[in-house]
Amino acid sequence: MAETIPLIDIQAMAGPDTPDRHSADMALQGALTDIGFAYITGHGIPEAQIERVRETSKAFFALPDEVKCRYGLNRWHRGYMIPKSSTIVTSSVAKVTKPNQSESFVAMHDLAPDDPDVLAEVPLAGPNQWPAEVPDFEAVCLGYMRAMRVLSMRLVHSIARGFGLADTCFDTEFERPTEFLRLLHYWPQEPEEDLYGAAPHTDYGFLTLVAQDVVGGLEVRGRDNQWIPAPPIPGTFVLNVADILARWTGNTFVSTPHRVRNLSETERYSQPYFFDPSMHTMVAPIEGIKGAQAFEPVKYGDYLMERLDKNYAYRRKLTG
Repeated sequence: MAETIPLIDIQAMAGPDTPDRHSADMALQGALTDIGFAYITGHGIPEAQIERVRETSKAFFALPDEVKCRYGLNRWHRGYMIPKSSTIVTSSVAKVTKPNQSESFVAMHDLAPDDPDVLAEVPLAGPNQWPAEVPDFEAVCLGYMRAMRVLSMRLVHSIARGFGLADTCFDTEFERPTEFLRLLHYWPQEPEEDLYGAAPHTDYGFLTLVAQDVVGGLEVRGRDNQWIPAPPIPGTFVLNVADILARWTGNTFVSTPHRVRNLSETERYSQPYFFDPSMHTMVAPIEGIKGAQAFEPVKYGDYLMERLDKNYAYRRKLTG
């Protein structure tokens, strides 16, 4: 396993079949197999758009607590996540007893009231919450998510090609993707044992793309259990494999634990975007992957809801 996180220029992935595109595909395949993480550049998302999301995030988190709490997480997992509102289940990653030193706001794929999933009461099929106190919050977030969706499908196609499959072989599963944009605010923390901005964990879904500010604090756990820093690199996203992609590949790709510790003396902001298949997707073994582990098929929506129900206190109130 690499001791550093590779940097991959993915610009050629947007073009025709060329040696440069093949080289980028193989570099991504290697990184996701080896460490499950990569920095990506050449992604095509303007820095001004990334910065606008960050500034919008800052404006929301600067609101008084009583205002932010008006937008507390709803039953569809959208809204403000107050500190201490989640308990990360980390039995296989780390023992954690103290709350994360952070707050966040979650937006998901936008659904109309007459959307079939809304009418069928599919889990998480419901309305976003948009704080009226921050002008253009909705437009900024949804515009960013549209751009990130295009980028994510480019990566999905690259992953398929890396396994020798048609680049469109997963497209049906992402016609109605499950998306999360999580705006995060970390305050400075003391270097105490078992105290984190984000406790060690793995992500639930397919891919995560993180835009960091300049502060740093993200770390990735190597197979030797040592923590590898993932400092911010201008013009890049940090890309990582999440659990359902690792499962889909028979653990050929690794969903690697990671954490955040903001040991600086300033606030830290990040904006992870989680790109996952439809809630209805049946994740079954991909044929032909050499060395892949066998597993029983699982419905992505069932897997996701099991994780959310375990980790978030508000879910226990709904299901208890």
